[in-house]
Amino acid sequence: MRLVALTVRAFRNLRDQTLDLPPAGVVLVGPNGQGKTSLLEAIGYPVLMRSFRTNRDAELVRFGEPGFHLDLQFERGERRRTIGATVRPPERRKQLELDGETVTRIVAVAGQWQAVVFAPEDVRLASGPAAGRRLYLDRTLALADAGYLAALLRYRSALRQRNAALRQGRLEVVRAFEPPLAEAGAVIVTRRRAWIAAMNPRFGALLAELGESAADISLAYHGDAELAEPAAWAGRLRAAGARDQARQLTTVGPHRDDLVIRLAGHGLRWFGSTGQHRSTAIALKLLELETIRDAAGSWPALLLDDVFAELDATRQARLAGALFRDRSAQVFLTSPRLDELPGDLGLPVWRVDAGQVRTDRGGPGGSHGPE
Repeated sequence: MRLVALTVRAFRNLRDQTLDLPPAGVVLVGPNGQGKTSLLEAIGYPVLMRSFRTNRDAELVRFGEPGFHLDLQFERGERRRTIGATVRPPERRKQLELDGETVTRIVAVAGQWQAVVFAPEDVRLASGPAAGRRLYLDRTLALADAGYLAALLRYRSALRQRNAALRQGRLEVVRAFEPPLAEAGAVIVTRRRAWIAAMNPRFGALLAELGESAADISLAYHGDAELAEPAAWAGRLRAAGARDQARQLTTVGPHRDDLVIRLAGHGLRWFGSTGQHRSTAIALKLLELETIRDAAGSWPALLLDDVFAELDATRQARLAGALFRDRSAQVFLTSPRLDELPGDLGLPVWRVDAGQVRTDRGGPGGSHGPE
């Protein structure tokens, strides 16, 4: 998986430009607020047609512009492909293209380009609320398994419509959406639980590689295991009927479950140290990376947003070893200064200044459009 060229128009604070990307990737250096993370965001957006920083497309549009456009050219195996997105809020319509052809459904383009983001806020995977961990599970499994993505989209659609019917007090419509909710929800529960069970040994090994004692840290799924069977849903939904009507939302299903990280039998979120939170979050992101690699048969791009900040030299070396053990992955790495990075990364250095990307020789990082 190699990004060959990236075109950005009216995206965040980036200048309109087309960049030709080195095969190995690049280090992006510059002060905060200049556009380094925005560039990673642009590279990562077409993976699932959403930002890793916000779920509101309107926040991605440069001030004063009606919308934004992204276009990626990439190599996957022996084939060169293109993927494009034009987004014009507030209508929230996305105009999507794959290899020059218009597509109408995100599922048709999702995962064609693959990248995994490592960012400072990922520590919330260990220390934050369940919603972030559910999103992590859904992203990882959706990119590795098209069947999971299809089930997830069906589930979310049925859930939205059932909740709308609950708000309207239309109980016959509520019941009409329960069979598709059960069918898709059972797939989600089954595959989440199977992935967690399979990944637990590898999770411990990654923590040990990062310098943490992994003997007492483990992953578990918090949710109703019976909901892995579609037949179990009718009884659960019937039992929750009065509660659902009172709250006007669905209180049963994997949209309320959690990936629990346990430390000696207790929740790591509450009892773990800051260092354990950070190492655990990195291990989870490495699991995401390896899961997608194994499913695709090649490494996704690595988008590393200031991941070495606040780490001592020993921890930097361990993290670099885990991330760069296989040099075949294309890497895009940001940092305010080069001296905050471990040595010998073997990547070219580009500067980012006021939204313009330039090579270490002072020239533009690629051809650029109107300024």
